[in-house]
Amino acid sequence: MTERRARPEQPANNKKHTWRRTTRPTTPPPTAPTTQPPPNTAPSPSPHPAAGIVEAALYRDGVRVATPASLADTFRELREQPDGMAWIGLARPTEAELLSLAAEFDLHELALEDAMEAHQRPKLERYGDTLFVVLRAARYLDAPEEVDFGELHVFVGPDFVITVRHSAAPDLSGVRRRMEESPDLLKLGPEAVLYAILDAVVDGYVPVVAGVQNDIDEIETEVFRGDPEVSRRIYELSREMVEFQRATRPLVSMLHSLMAGFAKYGTDEELQRYLRDVADHVTHTSERVDGFRQALADILTVNATLVTQQQNAEMRALAEAGFEQNEEIKKISSWAAILFAPTLVGTIYGMNFEAMPELRWVFGYPFAVALMGIVCVTLYLVFKRRDWL
Repeated sequence: MTERRARPEQPANNKKHTWRRTTRPTTPPPTAPTTQPPPNTAPSPSPHPAAGIVEAALYRDGVRVATPASLADTFRELREQPDGMAWIGLARPTEAELLSLAAEFDLHELALEDAMEAHQRPKLERYGDTLFVVLRAARYLDAPEEVDFGELHVFVGPDFVITVRHSAAPDLSGVRRRMEESPDLLKLGPEAVLYAILDAVVDGYVPVVAGVQNDIDEIETEVFRGDPEVSRRIYELSREMVEFQRATRPLVSMLHSLMAGFAKYGTDEELQRYLRDVADHVTHTSERVDGFRQALADILTVNATLVTQQQNAEMRALAEAGFEQNEEIKKISSWAAILFAPTLVGTIYGMNFEAMPELRWVFGYPFAVALMGIVCVTLYLVFKRRDWL
């Protein structure tokens, strides 16, 4: 955790903010007099648009003391609050906004680059006395029955917390309300805000786990029912579980790293207990996700086995049908051959020719009938021996 720097009560010439304020000196407008400006004089406008600012607030002893309307106002009022803490929330900020924050709070260029590009893996890095945390939030969408993943970047310094969201999830407005309703926790400083954000992200995994468990139960039913679309659903859910695993597994080591620094950075004991509780929940969720992946792999194997069995049964049925058809064709062909013999003899003797030796023969007719009978019987015996009849 970051170590909250001591705030000695000294005259205005103390060096508390020198390390980060020198990058953005307060310069009065050229037309303004050198004396104290009148009360209604507005501060110089911020050089960047404020479209990405969700909410910015200053806190002292766990209580909100100011709600600046712009980043410039936030910087100015934070300088005027020697014991204050700024909590700035941004959603899809512009590059100008991030550069302004980097100049004011001395954010490391590598962390700033990650926050601009997004699509980062969950991680925790320390740059001096500033922590940079990347989190992957998740939410379950009931209508399409799929998991939607979001990305959140958090900068935690001695007297500021900056959150940068690149998606709809997570919604940090509830986190802010919860912390403002718990001033005893909020007055612990930026570390407490980081805990609340971690807790909200991890709690968001609970409905996702429940939704995925329900999907797996439905898939098991569809597998044994023989639904032809179940393979595609298994594959899609397996891909989501890979993403879910990438979101949860790094959190385990991240929280253990935070816990390892409790003694070094003097983290409050109550806050330590809260973070350990979050670590337990993350570990449980990570184990559930691992179990889901294994279950889906087993279901896919069972489905492949059932599909193979079904295909074999269909092939066997086709082979049996073909065999039966072949037997019928044999019978038909055999009887056609048997009947063809007398037809051939009868056709020959039915010709209207007078120059045929058998026409004047006394035994011609019996000979023709006997010949047809002998041929038919012979063919029948041959086909019968070959099991065609």
